[in-house]
Amino acid sequence: MELRHLRYFVAVAEERHFGRAAERLNMAQPPLSQQIQQLETELGVTLLHRTTRKVELTGAGAVYLERARAVLTAVDDAAAEAQRVAKGLQGRLVVGCVGSATYSLLPAFARALREELPAVDFTFRGEMLAPDQLDSLLGRRIDLALLRPPVEHSALKVTTVRRDQLIVALPEGHPLARRKRLGVGDLRDQDLIVHASRGRSVMHGIVTDLCRSAGFEARIRHEVAETSTLVTFVASGLGVAVVPRPVAELGVPGTTYRPLAGNQGVDLMAAVRADDDSPVLARALGLLERVTRR
Repeated sequence: MELRHLRYFVAVAEERHFGRAAERLNMAQPPLSQQIQQLETELGVTLLHRTTRKVELTGAGAVYLERARAVLTAVDDAAAEAQRVAKGLQGRLVVGCVGSATYSLLPAFARALREELPAVDFTFRGEMLAPDQLDSLLGRRIDLALLRPPVEHSALKVTTVRRDQLIVALPEGHPLARRKRLGVGDLRDQDLIVHASRGRSVMHGIVTDLCRSAGFEARIRHEVAETSTLVTFVASGLGVAVVPRPVAELGVPGTTYRPLAGNQGVDLMAAVRADDDSPVLARALGLLERVTRR
């Protein structure tokens, strides 16, 4: 038995006439009659009562028609689904995101994904430190990582999404907030709030390196795991922080920001596995590029 036998039977059963069914199937009537007879012989049951004028379903034929329709629908659905997956219109994607991008790029990116790829199951994991993203990417627990450099691994493909300037987050009313722009040297005697070094934070290393390049050691008073906590600590007056510019979009009350002169900023990178040829991932990367250009 082949799928064509089911399609032939369904056509005859629905048309109740071999001639009309043959016309619908774009075939001659005699071969169609032979195929239905072969089907009945294989099943060992009579599916149709035939007269010179019409065709009627037997009880067995009525049951078989219902199941045959379900089988053909399932086959057609499977084909359509496979085609959607091959085109990147259906599937699953897990995106990891560093803290500062969680509050800026991720909302626009997620909105674009929902609007243009509604059949794709997306999962987002925000506030992930870069080393954790790399481990998850290589371990196939996420498919796309939005993170800060350095990103060096032969199994990964990395592209630059954008460059974010560094700014200083200050409590409202802080003396340094009177200035329009700050230098790294202005942080010499300030209590600093940074991401935890035990989490191998990229920003922790950037802040300490900036201070050393200016001739002093960072006076770190608080270490946090998440960017939102860092900004909340700043708003509480516990210290100041050096952050990528998108962090200002958090809009935490009690916090103000000033540009940090003399820095080249920090890149935001998109990393994927080099062997990942997922059509969904390819479409997502295209959307990410479009969102970033906006």
